Amino acid sequence: MGILDKFKSKKEQELKGEILEETKVVKSDAVRTEKAVEKKPVKKARVISTDLSGTIVRPLVTEKAAIIAHVGQYSFLVAPNANRVAVRAAIKAMYGVIPTSVNIQRVRGKFVRFGRTVGQRSDWKKAIVTLPKGKTIDVYEGV
Repeated sequence: MGILDKFKSKKEQELKGEILEETKVVKSDAVRTEKAVEKKPVKKARVISTDLSGTIVRPLVTEKAAIIAHVGQYSFLVAPNANRVAVRAAIKAMYGVIPTSVNIQRVRGKFVRFGRTVGQRSDWKKAIVTLPKGKTIDVYEGV
């Protein structure tokens, strides 16, 4: 409890989830008395976004991806703003398997030429997901 918290109204504390007092009725020898019981504020758990549909864009289907799939590692093209926690949650939601590790790489787009015109492909992000031994994902089902 901070120094200035005692000046906050009870309503503000209830809205924040910092209910500090709760009255409790105690019976003793036919006389009811109310006793204030102090409670510590409860920290709320961090909530991860449930909208994970845009986190994993598509699985990467390459020769290297097929080779490392035998070891239990799968590669996916993910959204540019995705992080390890979001990718782990998306894999769990989509495939029902909790990965042991998630590695993320930023891949630069290649420079390309069409005759005299020079351009560059878009940068993208790749996630390599390692699953526990014995667990597999059927990635190539819809590809």
